[in-house]
Amino acid sequence: MPDTAPPEVCIADGVVRLNVDTPAGPVEICRIADHEHCLTGEWAHTSRPAPPALLQPLVPVAGVVPLGELELIEALRDADIVVADGRKPEQFARYTIPGAVNLPFTEAESALEYLGCRRDADGWDCRDARRVALFCNGVWCGQSPAAIRKMTAAGFPAERILYYRNGMQGWLLQGLSVWTPGETESFHI
Repeated sequence: MPDTAPPEVCIADGVVRLNVDTPAGPVEICRIADHEHCLTGEWAHTSRPAPPALLQPLVPVAGVVPLGELELIEALRDADIVVADGRKPEQFARYTIPGAVNLPFTEAESALEYLGCRRDADGWDCRDARRVALFCNGVWCGQSPAAIRKMTAAGFPAERILYYRNGMQGWLLQGLSVWTPGETESFHI
């Protein structure tokens, strides 16, 4: 009898699945192996009302480093990089990229201390800040770019910011798995 299992779909050459740490323990990242799978619902839309949905630049602030999916996966596996979902808490609670914490774009400056900045007489000293990789809904979403602009205006070094512009829509388009953290506060910065 022939094997009817769908063929595995690789993330990268020879990599079918990998684990990343989350506050709830390890979560596996893999790609959907169903070759008929299509995006549905909100992620299948190619057009959204503008504003607020405007195409975002690949580099929202000079010095920020753009990422693709493989670079974001590397960031997820690097303990020195905080991968942060810049979307609203209720969006994050439904699902996010495994291993991400929530850094809502509305609270970007309040996250600076968590990222290793110290308040001083002139504002924020971020010389020893951790690197952070930010994402939001997709190329049309301005939430992470807004967070990036707020953070750099407060003194966070742009070169310590990585930006995954493709966001949730791009992640899902590649058939990559998501994580549902729920509403617990422990997952927020």
